[in-house]
Amino acid sequence: MPDTKSLSAHAKSLFQEFAKEFQPLEKPDQLLELTDSRTGARYCECHIKGGKIVNLGTVDVPLDPEEQPDYRANREIMVNSSAYQTMIKDAKQKRSFSNIVTEYTKEFDPEHPLKIIGGQHRYEAIREALNDGVDEYHGVKVYVGLDMKQRLDVQLISNTNIAISGDLFDRLQETFQGPALRDWCQAAGLLESGQDFADRYERGGPISVKMARTFITNYFRGMSVDPKDFDLTDTSPIVCPTGGPDPEWEKLKADHPKLWDDEKLLKAAKEFAALIDAQREAFKNQKKKKPKPDFPEKALNMAVMAAWAYVAGMLHPNAQRLSRHFSLRNSTRKDPLNAAALVQGKHKSDEPNYRGLGYRTDPRERGRFVELFFLQAEDGQGITPSAIDIAIKKYHVKKAQLEVIKAKAKAKEKQ
Repeated sequence: MPDTKSLSAHAKSLFQEFAKEFQPLEKPDQLLELTDSRTGARYCECHIKGGKIVNLGTVDVPLDPEEQPDYRANREIMVNSSAYQTMIKDAKQKRSFSNIVTEYTKEFDPEHPLKIIGGQHRYEAIREALNDGVDEYHGVKVYVGLDMKQRLDVQLISNTNIAISGDLFDRLQETFQGPALRDWCQAAGLLESGQDFADRYERGGPISVKMARTFITNYFRGMSVDPKDFDLTDTSPIVCPTGGPDPEWEKLKADHPKLWDDEKLLKAAKEFAALIDAQREAFKNQKKKKPKPDFPEKALNMAVMAAWAYVAGMLHPNAQRLSRHFSLRNSTRKDPLNAAALVQGKHKSDEPNYRGLGYRTDPRERGRFVELFFLQAEDGQGITPSAIDIAIKKYHVKKAQLEVIKAKAKAKEKQ
């Protein structure tokens, strides 16, 4: 058990140091040391001049300053947000902001001891106002002496105030657990060197934690399927959950302690990264007809990614078929995934508003893509209209067969 008395003494010392340096509106004896009973984190609430906040503060705050100092905990500034632009105008008109969440520490970047954890948009607005000579008091919540778990908790609850996205929640959780997933994605080419996961995935931007987990999870799910039993096996990939716990992901890491050293998995990820690049490259410099904006990014459709990884895992012991699967990126067609043909891929049972294969991510869509990639690996002829049609029909035949098998099993149980 930690010595709460010594912790409290350390906190008091830090609060005194903070008060001397930042000269808050509240007198030193008015600064109340408060405790978050859930985590034991110590903090106070006070008011500080904007000049102190800007000159001695920073939004460049790593969640893990010792092990992962180059990766920020805060989300990106949304400079084009109308709410942010209004915030700047308000600050210049001497508005006093409140609930700026910070940590006072000199353990890293001592020149900027006030680390802005929540309220980076307000910080930037205050900085803009300061440039115009406006220097008002602002309400600040100041934490001291945080450990890693407490810092993550403060990050999460602070960002929740601005509707934290599931992708940002996942990124913070992964950063807290260590750099392994991010380093692996960079090694595979799914992220650029030095690039972090997306706060909120956008077309053309970096992948999210959810996407990386989905790829790896489905690769191992595919490994459990014997290709000989393919036609009688439910081969529906999954999409990992976001914004909360992912028990299957945690179990997978526990079951595969050498996950990050798996050469076949890394090879598959590198091949998929190459497919992403090839799909994008196919649409560069098109002058005659501008492609639909989603066509270059079709490989990162969650159904495509999940199914491709699933089939890669399933074919891992079959070098020839796996090679055909990987070689899809070398297709001589206009684009490896033949996005225009996918749009025409439909089944008679599809609802009228179905836009064609590759626009949804539901289990049916994922299952259809598994059939398509598995079929393509038989001859390596690429994605063709006929292959798309056959794959969709095979998916529905399999689904019907599995329902019959399930019904027979239930009938047998009743006998």
